[in-house]
Amino acid sequence: MILKNITTIIIFLIGFITFSQHKVTGVVVNQDKELLNNVQIYSENGGLLSQTNKQGQFNFSTEKETISLVLYLDNYRIKNITISLKQYANISIILEPFSEELSEIQIQANKKKVFELKRLKDVVGTSIFAGKKTEVILVNQSTANLASNNARQIYNQIAGLNIFENDDAGLQLNIGGRGLDPNRTANFNTRQNGYDISADVLGYPESYYTPASEGLQEIQVIRGAASLQYGTQFGGLINFVMKKPNANKELEIITRNTVGSFGLYTNFTSVSGTKNKFSYYAYFNYKKGNGFRPNSNFDSKNAFLHLGYKINDKSNVALEVSYLDYLAQQAGGLTDNMFEEDPFQSNRTRNFFKVDWLLYNLKYNFDFTENTKFSFNFFGLNASRKAVGFRIARVANPDDFDARELIIGDFNNFGFETRFVNKYKVFNKNATYLIGAKYYKADNTSFQGPGTDGSDANFTSAIDQFPNYQYQSDFDNPNENVAVFGENIFYVNDKFSITPGFRLEYINTGSNGTKKRVNFDGAGNPIGTIEDSDNITKERSFALFGVGVSYKKTKSLEFYANVSQNYRSITFSDVNIVNPANAVDTNLEDEKGFTSDIGFRGNFKNIISYDANVFSLFYNNRIGDVFTTIPPVNNVGLLRTNVGKARILGIESLIDFNLKKILKMDNNYSFNVFINSSFINSKYTEAKENGIVGNKVEFVPDLNLKTGIRFGVENFLMSLQYSYLSEQFNDANNTIISDEANAVRGMIPQYSILDFSTSYKYKFMKIETGVNNLLDNVYFTRRATGYPGPGIISSAPRNYYVTLEFKF
Repeated sequence: MILKNITTIIIFLIGFITFSQHKVTGVVVNQDKELLNNVQIYSENGGLLSQTNKQGQFNFSTEKETISLVLYLDNYRIKNITISLKQYANISIILEPFSEELSEIQIQANKKKVFELKRLKDVVGTSIFAGKKTEVILVNQSTANLASNNARQIYNQIAGLNIFENDDAGLQLNIGGRGLDPNRTANFNTRQNGYDISADVLGYPESYYTPASEGLQEIQVIRGAASLQYGTQFGGLINFVMKKPNANKELEIITRNTVGSFGLYTNFTSVSGTKNKFSYYAYFNYKKGNGFRPNSNFDSKNAFLHLGYKINDKSNVALEVSYLDYLAQQAGGLTDNMFEEDPFQSNRTRNFFKVDWLLYNLKYNFDFTENTKFSFNFFGLNASRKAVGFRIARVANPDDFDARELIIGDFNNFGFETRFVNKYKVFNKNATYLIGAKYYKADNTSFQGPGTDGSDANFTSAIDQFPNYQYQSDFDNPNENVAVFGENIFYVNDKFSITPGFRLEYINTGSNGTKKRVNFDGAGNPIGTIEDSDNITKERSFALFGVGVSYKKTKSLEFYANVSQNYRSITFSDVNIVNPANAVDTNLEDEKGFTSDIGFRGNFKNIISYDANVFSLFYNNRIGDVFTTIPPVNNVGLLRTNVGKARILGIESLIDFNLKKILKMDNNYSFNVFINSSFINSKYTEAKENGIVGNKVEFVPDLNLKTGIRFGVENFLMSLQYSYLSEQFNDANNTIISDEANAVRGMIPQYSILDFSTSYKYKFMKIETGVNNLLDNVYFTRRATGYPGPGIISSAPRNYYVTLEFKF
């Protein structure tokens, strides 16, 4: 009966979608009237409509009476054509071959690009990217395990990224680079369609929410020079660009179901369409699984809604709402001995983590002229993160089944950002300026204290039942930020440009509340309480400056360089949360420094795409963990403090070979090999603790390598990827052998991973499958000082997935 009902619904939907559609048919030829096979035909917004067969024929259906098309075929010029209803039957379209070399074919379409990575133009919308190191992941072209947000695969062509891998569903994104802590991507400014999505941009810039990869069009990554336009972080910008509404249908439905190892099941269903001036895109993503360790169950629900309205030819408005709710059981951390005995064991059965995330955004765009554009973003967040469990520094100790530790963070913030871009002439030379402003206000709270002594996912405070719980804190954390920023591209000539910029910041953060620690004697009786009250307001204003330079020697070769100042304020989690695994310096200060890049990028005859650069990152007051012989207040030797000055230098490169072109294969095939490498040298040049100067900086492997092969024929595609990271440290003392008591300090050994994936598309159906960690290597990528540890957090063993997609 259920199957019958589902079948009836599907038939109804197909009938509804195809009702009143107009069929478009035609043929594509070259100037010699030869039939062209595999010509890809897109709508003007990038939706693939059809592809010609060996007879050069194509057909598709549309509800519109006028439609604009984009036609693409390797080695031919892109063709733009607009046709009306009376022309829909038996169209004949002629494509012209290239008469000149182009640096890279870039159209706003989801065509099978020769290369999976592209770079941003000098000006996009109301943003300036001239002279910056920019990388754009075309998610739709990726063969990664999108259902599980597999970052190792999705970001495989972004040089130098360091990734924490501690769950098998991609519930949180944990990436860093160039010596930046990957934990919750806190050292990047993370945005979605241009607006902030982290908990608190300055006070707590951790990203508990990550949009579903299956709903992404592309991911934009701009390195440290993004600090002027987007925020002061050392890492730069990560901007998730969501898929756009289908401009040629009133209703399009895509549904994807995935099953995999360890009880994994995910469903992604999206609806999209356009009617007159109104457009929409929405999805719902559900995930559940058992995890690859005991006590690792999870359940996640993620929804996204975009509503757009085109007011007129010059202006449009869009409303977006995102919601995430997930509950995950956490297996806890391991000591080195426990990891050697069984890397997938767990001695924590009562640890849980819950996230509720509601984002909203209203955006208005107005184009005064083709050269003058204005945008306004209003955004806000109402969210919480909750953790409850047994978390002590001595990782190997079994749970005492007494009161659990409860940590709750509530985040309520809003802000707006406005931008104005104008192209103009100065001394008869082209120029473009950007001026913008941002206001941000947050009222956040944090609580730490006793949770219940049960075994369920109960996030209720039990302070009345356990008034003498050892670690307690309760804080209000107000935060206000005002920024004014600007950049200007000066084109000296058609090839050379200089882009200076600035950012003026006003930051006012507060920390109002109390924290206390209860001491016990050997028999477990309370013998005294240490209590501290804070009523702190930290107000500061400063300016950041930077400059970028670009020299486009040819259309296919560009040299670029930039240098920008960076700044990272201390977070209230650094100060307020009492951690049994490490203490916090009460005199913690903000981090300051600058980053620079110099490199070249381009495309050689569509055979090789490349981007290579030398970078430097200089830190003052770098925050990190050091071992001290003066025991802090909680009687452990690990102190979170401003370690000192650090210098990080490196070489990054991405080379992608189009073997199809080299081997002269026809257009039915795609065949690429890429090599993504990063070589980094890092050290502390000054430190306030002995034994630190000359040590390597944390989270910096000397060698970070990803390489892979991607092969396709017609609608079949497969890829094989190898990843290698050399050993790295997670503390400034460069501890090699961990303290068996807690395992939060110590080396992270080198590891290598092999991933395989493949897909096949047939009409409205697509099947994807793959095996991650094909060789079943045992490894870990992090030693957590807090949740989901403390201790070693194992990474996933060999696992498979199968995805079935239907598109109506």
